[in-house]
Amino acid sequence: MKLVTILAESGQHQLGVKTEEGILNIQAAIEVVAGASSVPQSTHAVIEGGASAIQQLQAYVDQALAASAADKATFIQQESEIAYGPSVPNPRKIICVGLNYRRHAEETNAKIPTTPILFSKFDNTLTGHNHDVPLPKTSSKVDYEVELCIVIGKNAKYVSKEEALDHVFGYTVVNDISARDLQLRTQQWLLGKTCDGFSPLGPYLVSADEVGDPNNLNLKLTVNGEVRQNSNTSDMIFYCDEIVSYISQHMTLYPGDIILTGTPEGVILGYPEEKQVWLKHGDVMTVEIEKLGSLTNRMVDEA
Repeated sequence: MKLVTILAESGQHQLGVKTEEGILNIQAAIEVVAGASSVPQSTHAVIEGGASAIQQLQAYVDQALAASAADKATFIQQESEIAYGPSVPNPRKIICVGLNYRRHAEETNAKIPTTPILFSKFDNTLTGHNHDVPLPKTSSKVDYEVELCIVIGKNAKYVSKEEALDHVFGYTVVNDISARDLQLRTQQWLLGKTCDGFSPLGPYLVSADEVGDPNNLNLKLTVNGEVRQNSNTSDMIFYCDEIVSYISQHMTLYPGDIILTGTPEGVILGYPEEKQVWLKHGDVMTVEIEKLGSLTNRMVDEA
């Protein structure tokens, strides 16, 4: 199942489901199609409910799609009409893994890590598909990073590598935008990673059953149509099951927590210095991961 966060005119987040007919707005459908008393009505409720919540939601979606054309016109929108929120709107934790692709570590002349390098971001960085991202006034070296994002579905503490993916609800696409001059100002990367809008997330949250093996997905990033990153998650140093297991040894992971798993080679930071052209006003980035969809955002000068 592909879930969508719809950003309503009121600013509230509403649950949507991608169907062959368009995006079905669950909240709007409930006003027209009866039988929704047990249907989850938020992204977090689906994540927390797991497989049973997906089954309930799918049954209701099937019922709603059988409604009349006039009724469906009130709760199904085409994707071009949607204002997107972040595909996971309220994560309790945003955990990131640094230098997790071999060729990315090599291009930045960094040592191959022997344990995952972890850092955090905050929810001020979250934004959705097709939203503009402000270029911070305090930075002149803003970079892009296509990444696979793991979404936790069950409480996880001290889970083994073999059990780890059983605790994953699904996956989504994220662009880990980074202000390199701020990031590298000190040994702590947080400042350059947590500027407003620096974690576009979406457009879909895809349940794990639709994704299959997360360690064999093609991923790509373009800037103004030019391919800058083109790799596969198989180049990760620490795979998704290792990452979830490792983090769970040190802290409890909760449903809705998200984990950014690192970026492949091709970032601006990895270019020779004379070829580094940092993101500027008007640049359009599209990040794409196999089975998960494409996420597009434009950089704009901060007001």
